[in-house]
Amino acid sequence: MKKPDLKRPIRKAVFPVAGLGTRFLPATKVLPKEMLPLVDRPLIQRAVEEAREAGINEFIFVSGRGKSLIAEHFEYQPELVIALKEKNKTDLLEKVRASNLESGIFSTVLQQNPKGLGHAIWCASKILGNEPFALLLPDVMVLSEGKGCTAQMIDVYNKTGGNIIASAHVAKQDVKKYGILDVKDPKSRTSAIKGMVEKPEPAKAPSTLSIIGRYILQPEIFTILEKQKAGSGGEIQLTDAMQTLLKTQPFTSMELRDPYFDCGHHTGFIEANIAFALKDPVFGAQMKKILSRYAKG
Repeated sequence: MKKPDLKRPIRKAVFPVAGLGTRFLPATKVLPKEMLPLVDRPLIQRAVEEAREAGINEFIFVSGRGKSLIAEHFEYQPELVIALKEKNKTDLLEKVRASNLESGIFSTVLQQNPKGLGHAIWCASKILGNEPFALLLPDVMVLSEGKGCTAQMIDVYNKTGGNIIASAHVAKQDVKKYGILDVKDPKSRTSAIKGMVEKPEPAKAPSTLSIIGRYILQPEIFTILEKQKAGSGGEIQLTDAMQTLLKTQPFTSMELRDPYFDCGHHTGFIEANIAFALKDPVFGAQMKKILSRYAKG
């Protein structure tokens, strides 16, 4: 049997957006959590921008019922464009245009039952076909000074091939919240992965190096996910499927050097807004003044 080419170009990205966002209720009663604004644009738009910067040109949203607003956000809206032109609001017009995705380069797949991240990825298998792909979780935002996280991962992929996982160290007591990696060279920023485990107890964790919401995966993962049994939390875990794929394909960990934020809960989302606002060329100076005012209290 011919071995798969593990260095094929990454052209497609998947965004799992089917979650109910219950932590943010009632804000997410109607509005998908991925549409919550991070400073001046939605989380999902920032994730798409990160993928675009990495050279990806096809975008797949794995969505759920009642989440049509996400697709609508990326659609061309002629009425809005006309209104902004008539009022000569060129700056706003450019921002709106930047949020559009051209016809034919994005699609939506429905995940009818929330069976976990692994199941969400499998739902996109027919569109992805036999191609490697990037996977971006919009809950995780990386504040990069230079190249974005996905672009950095593709640089690693172009050297090593195979599968790439973004990682970062977490506190020992927090390992039970994440997928944890066991790497060959813990001191190196990029290292071969020997093993991984989903949400281990601290005493049993192989390290404190956690999986952080960004992946490059080969299409063979779909064959495994199709037969994958429910794991931690009664869900089809992507980590379990990756463990199986690790037996036949190489995985590389790329440790983040940039700060990242878990926007899946209130404090992480608030901190992300503060950090991104401080780095923003428009809002940065104002934000420093505001923070200094509250710091005095």
